[in-house]
Parts: sequence; C-alpha cells; structure tokens
Amino acid sequence: MSPAPETGPGREVLTSDDISRALRRIAHEILEGNKGPEDLVLLGIPTRGAHLAHRLAEALRQVEGVDVPVGSLDITMYRDDLRRQPTRAVEPTHVPGDGVDGKVVVLVDDVLYSGRTVRSALDALADLGRPRTVRLAVLVDRGHRELPIRADYVGKNLPTAHAERVMVRLAEADGGDEGVRIAGPAEEER
Repeated sequence: MSPAPETGPGREVLTSDDISRALRRIAHEILEGNKGPEDLVLLGIPTRGAHLAHRLAEALRQVEGVDVPVGSLDITMYRDDLRRQPTRAVEPTHVPGDGVDGKVVVLVDDVLYSGRTVRSALDALADLGRPRTVRLAVLVDRGHRELPIRADYVGKNLPTAHAERVMVRLAEADGGDEGVRIAGPAEEER
C-alpha cells in the first residue's frame, strides 16, 4: 500500500491508487470467472457503488477492449429499515437497453457489512427481470454479516469492530481526497 498523507478522521487503509489496483484485479477476476465479457451487466448500488461500477466497466474495457453495459439499481424502497431510519432521496434506477434477463449481473457496492443492502438489491433486481446469474463485487468487505451473503469479488477484506465505521471517498461523489478510512465513533465525519 502506498503511503498517503493523514487527512480526515481515522486511519487510511486504501489510497486512490489502491482502489484503482483493486478494481483492475476485480475486472480480471470477473473476466476469468465468466470466460470473457459476454452477457455481463454491471449494476451499481447508489451512491458510491454506482460510481465504482462505472470505474469497473472502464477497467474491463481496458483489459478486454469491450464495453460492458453499466446501470444503477436504487434499493431505497426495498430496505427493511425504512421505519427506523430517515429515508434518503430515491435515486433513479437505470437498466441498460438489453435488460437483465438471461444476463450475468454483477452487483457493485462500496462496503459489504451486514448484507442487508445486498438483500434489498436482490429484491429490487427481481422486479427488473430474471438474470442467469447474479454475482457481487465490493470494494471492502468488513465482516459482521447478519444474513447469509458473501461477495464473489472483494477489493479488500477489512476486519473491523462493530463500533468502527468504514468511510469510502470517491472523486465522483466526494470531490478530491479519495481513499478508504476506518474511524471510531468519536472520529466520524459530521
């Protein structure tokens, strides 16, 4: 891991360069597991998962020379905690023109934690069609699963305590200062 300046709360565990390397590695793993780019569709879970899906599509294009369809899958109305937490704004779901029926769909998210976001994404995806296969790619897997869900492609396994928070910053969503940091409850950004 390349050294980076200490900015913001917590400790940095991935730099911008580390994120790029992880996405290139995941792109190679996806192509190897799928025997090429045929029938692939990437669906990112907003907000940062959607940005990572576009970056992953670019990495796939660089490796294979083929454009893989990319979309986004908003899961807001499928969440099981709508009564307990304030809802965020619903973002548009964008499905590539050929849809998802019979395709190999790779769901892309930034952090895998309890598994509830992925469960919501699977429910939302079922309303869109019937993929041949669904895979999961995440930048960070921090453990602590509450549901029997695991990622097929992981940028970094990052064991954390329940009280810690993993903060992913991407240029597309957060401006500069890209990277992944772990912060304790007293260090979280406000």
